[in-house]
Amino acid sequence: DNTSASPPRRCYTIVMTIRFATDDEINRWDDLVVHNSDRGNMLQGSVFLNLKRLANWRPRFIICGELAIGAIEKHIPLFGKVWYIPKGPGVATASELASIVPVLRDFARQQGVFTIKIEPELLRGTDISAIELLPTRPIQYNASTVVVDLHSDLDTILKDLPQKGRHAIRRADRDGVVVKRVPVNDETCQAMYDLFKETADGAGFTIRSPQYYREFYQQYADANQGQLFFAYYQDQLVAGAFAVILGTKSTYKDGASVRKRTAYGASHRLQWEVIKWAKEHGSLEHDLCGTPASDEMSNPNHPRYGLGRFKTSFNKHITDYIGAFEIPVSPIKSRFWSKYIERLVRRLYFARHHESYY
Repeated sequence: DNTSASPPRRCYTIVMTIRFATDDEINRWDDLVVHNSDRGNMLQGSVFLNLKRLANWRPRFIICGELAIGAIEKHIPLFGKVWYIPKGPGVATASELASIVPVLRDFARQQGVFTIKIEPELLRGTDISAIELLPTRPIQYNASTVVVDLHSDLDTILKDLPQKGRHAIRRADRDGVVVKRVPVNDETCQAMYDLFKETADGAGFTIRSPQYYREFYQQYADANQGQLFFAYYQDQLVAGAFAVILGTKSTYKDGASVRKRTAYGASHRLQWEVIKWAKEHGSLEHDLCGTPASDEMSNPNHPRYGLGRFKTSFNKHITDYIGAFEIPVSPIKSRFWSKYIERLVRRLYFARHHESYY
């Protein structure tokens, strides 16, 4: 017998690496984020992460396998560090999330972290039951949202809008509503803040300080990722919006209008200008950033019912994500934090600073 025995088969185990990003990777962070499986999110971008320094959070730039993960870190006395990964990690499937959670958890433990809050944009109904996660309250408003598809040309996008939105835009044009893209400076930031505060007071929600918004708008504008828009009727400012783009995704970040409705469709015409700007800058999907969940959209008592009606006039379909979860690095501390302490910390922080803890 001239046949020889086959060599023994070797088994290889692929170990996912995780580490903090290098200075070079941090300098080109946004390019890394848009190459994530989810094609990036503005809240995973460098501008947002660095802005959180204003609230004494420390940005952490993490490379897990091929994934760029942005987190913000704060120390909680007697507990350790908490990491919050806003609208991330940037995975596209449950299996991808399952593969990184244990790696991320072990790495965080080495850094003295006791819990990690995540908000991956996986669609509601995605089966994540096999992953060790604790459901928690979402931080961002767009756990349910409306997304406008911008793959087509503008004429087709307009034609495909629901009749209410299309009519409001055209009516505003006929009635003389003028929308302008305005520079970000002290004057325009103050004007936007005044509109925003009027909107917040009327709707019963709180906003951050004028300084926060000025810094937010300026840094995004300086990075060529943000634009401020004003709508005028009879030479009076009636509505404002700020939008952000990162890669092929744009976000309607802030919107506000005068309480007295002086011009029908002014906010629709304003949003249409945002969509045109986003399309010009390469956006393929535009997030209107927050509605009631699809099964709550018919509830007139929902606090975002009015916003939902406005936003569904651009797309009737509401996209629901799975929401927010804790990765329990230290299970006992994480559960105690999630159930009791976080709520107390957020309440005390708001009482002292009059703005959101996160």
